[in-house]
Amino acid sequence: MSELCRLSAVEAVERLRSGEVSPLEMVEAAIARIEAVDGEVNALPVRLFEQARAKARQFDVAAGEGPGWLAGLPVAIKEFNDVAGVPTTYGSPIYARNIPERSDLTVRNLEAHGAIVLAKSNVPEFAGSNTFNPVYGTTRNPWDLRMTAGGSSGGAAAALAAGEVWLANGSDLGGSLRIPASYCGIAGLRPSVGRVPRGEGLPAFDPLWVEGPMARSVADLALMLDAQVGPEREDPYAQAVPGQSFGADLTTAKPPHRVAFTSDLGLGRQVDSEVVALCRTATARFGSLGAEVYDGGPDLSGSIESYQTLRALMIANVRGGLLPEHRERIAPEIVWNIEKGFNLTAAEILAAEAARHRIFNAMTGFFRGTDILACPTVVLPPFPVEERFPTEVNGEPLETYIDWMFLTFCLSLTGCPCLSVPIGLTKSGLPVGLQLVARPHADADLLAAGHLLEKAIGLPSLPIEPRRGPAVAG
Repeated sequence: MSELCRLSAVEAVERLRSGEVSPLEMVEAAIARIEAVDGEVNALPVRLFEQARAKARQFDVAAGEGPGWLAGLPVAIKEFNDVAGVPTTYGSPIYARNIPERSDLTVRNLEAHGAIVLAKSNVPEFAGSNTFNPVYGTTRNPWDLRMTAGGSSGGAAAALAAGEVWLANGSDLGGSLRIPASYCGIAGLRPSVGRVPRGEGLPAFDPLWVEGPMARSVADLALMLDAQVGPEREDPYAQAVPGQSFGADLTTAKPPHRVAFTSDLGLGRQVDSEVVALCRTATARFGSLGAEVYDGGPDLSGSIESYQTLRALMIANVRGGLLPEHRERIAPEIVWNIEKGFNLTAAEILAAEAARHRIFNAMTGFFRGTDILACPTVVLPPFPVEERFPTEVNGEPLETYIDWMFLTFCLSLTGCPCLSVPIGLTKSGLPVGLQLVARPHADADLLAAGHLLEKAIGLPSLPIEPRRGPAVAG
């Protein structure tokens, strides 16, 4: 691995801005790393190497400045996002010939802030949290190539952990950004609704699906978030750019006053005991920073049922038109989710919306007396990649293919910013993430808390060399 690939994104951008290294040198370093390791990982199956080289040769570092200016840094784009002239398949052969003429808003904003698109990262078919599909195959976890990288932003997370890129975008409906961050030992932020504007490819008034940054550290997340934010007429929820950059906020970060820990969001579901122990120990480190740490959380009862209903409604809305002609070409889990959406009654939809309203109010009330809510990101460590999804936790059977994701998807309902930070390894050497949550729009406070915790814990060094088999926990 070259020295350049080992740099943090913040360090790489500093070198690019100073002229110490050129965008073309960064592109070539990333290409060499991808060619060396991605044959096993399969994180970046769509490669735009010649396009990236051409842009790097023409890139004018002196033309940009200010927060979010990435100065010619190569990035990976999720295969759900459109890049002009490049297929967007969503992991489905139905869209194998879908070649957009125009890049979507996420890509245009990143390029406007100095990013160079190098590759597209692998995804599950349409949605899910194990990254495999019939178009590009399976993405494997660099920490143990026998295990899943999570999903749906699994290719992005695996590429970051393996040192193939410095930054990658992700998206998150029910944990699609946070789960792979936890499983690959990186940082991932689901921002507040509207913090990162979304383009015309998604339902305009749906608040569940958000776009966000993925990186190897919280400081790198803040850098990428600064390159993604901004008001946009294409997004009715889009927020104004904050007065101070997220990166600058970290330089004056102060610890939270009160931090609550919950192992299961008070919902009585099973969570792996080793995961709980690691997350509880990590949360306690806030105490050494001066925070009061206690056990507790808001009343999120009804959130599982509410999310299942609203997710089904959205998926039926977005993908339901495919079913009459393409049923046999769609993964059975997605067919089930579409049909669930079609079969919802008005009473079920009304109940889900009423529960979401009550849960939001419970969450905002809880944050009047607490700064950060902490819980595990995922109920269990990375599982074998051949398993489509977990079917039980601690012997408790799971009813649907997303039940094991409840720690992330219940929090999606709230609109609050959620951050997964790596906090250690299991005894078998697999990463575990701690999920931190703050009040709506408090993205800067959340990043500050994550940044301080990251420094207090001291994390395993990234990137890593992909390996097959367990490693010694550290």
